Amino acid sequence: MARVHYSLDLQYFAGEKTEKATPHKREEGRKKGQVFKSTDLSTAVSLLAFFLYFRLAGGQVIQRLAEMMSSYYSRNLSMAVTELNLHELFVSLSFQVLKLLLPVLIIAIVVAAGAQMMQIGFLFLPNMLLFKGERLDPLKGLKRIYSLRGIMELLKSMLKILIIGIIAFSVLWLYRQSIVQSASQPLSESIRTMASIMLTMGITVSIALIALSVLDYLYQKYDYEKNMRMSKQDIKDEFKTIEGNPQIKSKLKERQRQMALNRMMQEVPNADVIITNPTHFAVALKYDKKEMDAPKVIAKGADLIAKRIKEIARENQVTIVERKPLARALYHDLEIGESIPEQFFKAVAEILAYVYRLRRKI
Repeated sequence: MARVHYSLDLQYFAGEKTEKATPHKREEGRKKGQVFKSTDLSTAVSLLAFFLYFRLAGGQVIQRLAEMMSSYYSRNLSMAVTELNLHELFVSLSFQVLKLLLPVLIIAIVVAAGAQMMQIGFLFLPNMLLFKGERLDPLKGLKRIYSLRGIMELLKSMLKILIIGIIAFSVLWLYRQSIVQSASQPLSESIRTMASIMLTMGITVSIALIALSVLDYLYQKYDYEKNMRMSKQDIKDEFKTIEGNPQIKSKLKERQRQMALNRMMQEVPNADVIITNPTHFAVALKYDKKEMDAPKVIAKGADLIAKRIKEIARENQVTIVERKPLARALYHDLEIGESIPEQFFKAVAEILAYVYRLRRKI
């Protein structure tokens, strides 16, 4: 039976975007405005805040508005109708209405901004404000409309319209008796009844839109992760680029130093003793005769780091012993994780014996 051999180009698989985006790519994408968020969530939360405000304080707002209108009509019906008088009346009335509605506008804006911050944090992109001619390209516009994202946006809009319609019908049907009875009520009572029904409808619609926005947020996250995927070759190329960038290399080294420092500080509570200079150096030693042949250095530092090591030691009741020459020698001669050499055995043994005697007394 004849065997057929096929050649397989592994480079084909290297180009497949199967890997999650690196932090560097995410940061670069963020600078370009590539973040995942649901624009509907901010709108829905603002609507809910708007309707809740009127549910709680709407009666007072309407009463103040009615009093203001009554006052203006009673004072200004007899005024001379001139261009100047009408202008002053309009400006004054507009200012009063704005002052009346300003709290709800501020609440809606703050809530919308808060929802935005919760999704993407603070993000200011001045480049996005610049005019770009390519945004007016009709071909690109058609591609956006008929892309998968455009279709999803269309379906989402249709679903929102359907949900709003169902909720509006359900609320009206639920309160149909009240609506019919309001026709025989005094005008003020009828307005109050209809306003209450409209607010109930608005709050219900807002809650439904928030639920839909959460689903939209999850989809946006999925779509973002899919679009940000990288191939193995992309990751290799990015690593080479980062390695050649002095600023990024400096940041990576600084981050690595900080992580190493944090790990070292976490070991200080496990030390048997801290040997100090006392102000310039601090060396933390640990000895477990079952696992170690000699005491080991688990943390060390100079100046501010030494000060922090001593603070952590005091917080965790680790004994601090002042031995200036020994602390200086241990700091300069040993690295973290190294066992002390034979030349320091006697001095360290005396200190550990002193520490163990203190513990027995305690």
